[in-house]
Amino acid sequence: MSDFLLEMNGITKEFPGVKALDNVTLKVRPGSVHALMGENGAGKSTLMKCLFGIYHEDAGDIIIDGKQEKIMSSKQALDIGISMIHQELHPIRFRPVMENIWLGRFPKKGLAIDHREMAKKTVELFKDVDLDIHPETLAGDLSPSNLQLVEIAKAVSYNSKIIIMDEPTSSLTENETKHLFEIIKRLQAKGCAIIYISHKMEEILKISDEVTIMRDGKKIGTWFSKDLTTDMIISKMVGRDMTNLFPEKKYVPQTDNILEIKDFTSTDTKSFKNINFELKRGEVLGIGGLVGAQRTELVEAIFGLRSIEKGELIKDGEPINIQSPQDAIAHKLALLTEERRATGIFGILSVLDNTVIVNQKKYTSKGVLVESKRYQSAEQSNKELRTKTPGLDELIQNLSGGNQQKVLLARWLLTDPDILILDEPTRGIDVGAKFEIYTIMQQLVSQGKSIIMISSEMPELLGMSDRIMVMAEGRLKGILDAKEADSIAVMNLATQFEA
Repeated sequence: MSDFLLEMNGITKEFPGVKALDNVTLKVRPGSVHALMGENGAGKSTLMKCLFGIYHEDAGDIIIDGKQEKIMSSKQALDIGISMIHQELHPIRFRPVMENIWLGRFPKKGLAIDHREMAKKTVELFKDVDLDIHPETLAGDLSPSNLQLVEIAKAVSYNSKIIIMDEPTSSLTENETKHLFEIIKRLQAKGCAIIYISHKMEEILKISDEVTIMRDGKKIGTWFSKDLTTDMIISKMVGRDMTNLFPEKKYVPQTDNILEIKDFTSTDTKSFKNINFELKRGEVLGIGGLVGAQRTELVEAIFGLRSIEKGELIKDGEPINIQSPQDAIAHKLALLTEERRATGIFGILSVLDNTVIVNQKKYTSKGVLVESKRYQSAEQSNKELRTKTPGLDELIQNLSGGNQQKVLLARWLLTDPDILILDEPTRGIDVGAKFEIYTIMQQLVSQGKSIIMISSEMPELLGMSDRIMVMAEGRLKGILDAKEADSIAVMNLATQFEA
């Protein structure tokens, strides 16, 4: 009898112009956490989508519990004991969480749905995973972190033998991550195998038993976690040593202010209040803080996406009035949002359309779109950012997360902004793609553009910022010079909660 619960042998998958998987083998033991790592575009998600029935492999075998399976749909995968927690969440926002969990398998009383039984089962499930959410809460009212925990609870509800977790902690706080790890240990004790995809090195080394690393659609190898270090993982992932995770700074921020924020206060009394700061020309101003600090809400208000009770915006010494994103764009501001799939890309549109969509008016002649101008701009902008895509006509949803992010950057750079607001710009992308994003950011500030960057990753905040503004519970707690700041100083400010 095999020592492995799952065997994927010689898996090959091709898309037009791209060999996404090339003879990949993956073997997972029962009761283990098997980490799957690699740069964006390495083939991790494609391999897991073959296992979960979203894609169908062109060649290779999948063996579950010693039995060869041909998985043709996600329902079939669930039926044979495989569930998947996707990186990008797509709940039915206007329905209760209990309906999101039991969708397609509602308990019934006769021909009618038994809502009382559904609520009871949801309460029991949430109790098992220590989740304190009322079953009738609308999914759209939950924070990204709670939505992620609900998805984890949903996966547990299938009593699966194999659970695929794709970046499960991307929206979780440190305490919520600890909570997830406790749930994983309980699942392991029941013999469940976890396939864990993450770019967080420390997390991988802490939770996993084995690590398989992929590069360019091929398996590089599998190692026991105890035999690996962060530097070893990075080297194997990117095929080269990366002693410096951040590019060397070759610019000096200017002394004049390009933007001043005065007394910014939200109409929502639970959000930000009395925020004052300046943004220098040619600098990266980092914004740090814990979940609930209201950082995203603040920058969305600056960009005209949220209303304010009071406050003043001064750009280049002149007061400006921003009531909408259109106003913000007219004043040469750009916003790269936190949730790439939910509020960034148009998944069913091409790379071309996603790149030029903000700038469409520039590509018209007598009211008609000039396709050659659209192609020329999109091609040049994506070439400058080294976006990897089979072509501009490729659907953006088929690109890796890092390349999707580059398309979004290309989109905003075509508007020639003076100020870029980047909300978690490297969330869910690998270390190699992160370095490329960092390099682009530094090139932009060296040209005199200014960047406001929200980041929940402490190394990124310290490594990329010139100054760090720290928020807690909607209040500004202090601004630190990045040269003198460290993680302790940032966390001390981030935990200064109101009495």
